[in-house]
Amino acid sequence: MTNQVLPPPIWVDTPDTFQQMLGDLTAQTRLAVDTESNSLHAYRERVCLIQFTTPTHDYVLDPLALSDLSALSPIFGNSNIEKIFHAAEYDLICLRRDFSFQFSNLFDTMHAARVLGYPFVGLDNLLAEKFQFEMDKRHQKADWAVRPLSPAQLDYARLDTHFLFDLRDILEAELREKDRLSIALEDFARACNVEIIPKERVNGTSWRRFSTRKDVSPRELTILSELCISRDRIAERMNRPVFKVISDSLLLDIARNLPEKDVDLAGLGLSPKQIRLWGSEILEAVKRGAVAPMVERESPKRPSDKTIRRLEKLKNWRKKAAEELGVESDIILPKIYLNTLAEHPPKSLQELESIMHDSPTRFRKYGEQLYRLVGG
Repeated sequence: MTNQVLPPPIWVDTPDTFQQMLGDLTAQTRLAVDTESNSLHAYRERVCLIQFTTPTHDYVLDPLALSDLSALSPIFGNSNIEKIFHAAEYDLICLRRDFSFQFSNLFDTMHAARVLGYPFVGLDNLLAEKFQFEMDKRHQKADWAVRPLSPAQLDYARLDTHFLFDLRDILEAELREKDRLSIALEDFARACNVEIIPKERVNGTSWRRFSTRKDVSPRELTILSELCISRDRIAERMNRPVFKVISDSLLLDIARNLPEKDVDLAGLGLSPKQIRLWGSEILEAVKRGAVAPMVERESPKRPSDKTIRRLEKLKNWRKKAAEELGVESDIILPKIYLNTLAEHPPKSLQELESIMHDSPTRFRKYGEQLYRLVGG
């Protein structure tokens, strides 16, 4: 299947077209889904497009034009409709955050490829390998909140779902052939329970990412806290990501060198435009931080020596098991089990089975080895 000319996708931005699309989606037993967000271009990212593919149509939905998407909720939560994603985790987080959707019955083609041991699992790699289709990646970093979208952008967006039915079926057949389908299905089910972890930038708390660094003094950390508060205010005011205001490395240079004038900021690497727009705010933040009470450095909780030893045992074991199977180590034992078993070693095989209740295939395959390793 070489590159082909496809009819334009159906653009959904009115209540009427939304209802027509809903009728089609609700009648299906499976759908391909993707989203596009504007994280590279906005202070608070949001879902700017939702793409759906059915056996007969490609839809591109404009959430910015429609105030109520709650009618999609029963579709995402319907266990009788399979939702096919590629790299589902980020899409699920965004859809849960923006629309409070719950999820059921997923198939993630990227995770399926990882369970199979594919070395390259990007959609472009898999489409090239399976269908000889070359994706045009020019629009990968586009600002999807800008309207109107060009025909090329719409075509790019639709290609993220257009081939997923066929790709899913190929990968499922390979999973069955290698007897790995049950592990993949258990992982898909666990992926439905997505948790939203808020980004650490509310009230300028992004300074905490520096707090475990031993090369940052308490005073520098205090100045950084004031700089982060200012940067967040500027980013929110301008509706742009914080890294497009001032980078973390430049903030650290400012905290260490205590600039007093615009010329000092220029010497540290701020552009004339940055200095003109918010140089005075940055200098004021430095002044405040230089005299403010010291912020408290966060001390990461150190695991016990026994926990660390168990962790090393588990990591060495799963690395060897992964090499034998030709997969990455987290396919053998996902991080959630790795940490739980290291911190809370099971006292019996029954307890281990309870810990691994949502991956009974892994328990059957590896339970006794894991128990011998860290249990008792």
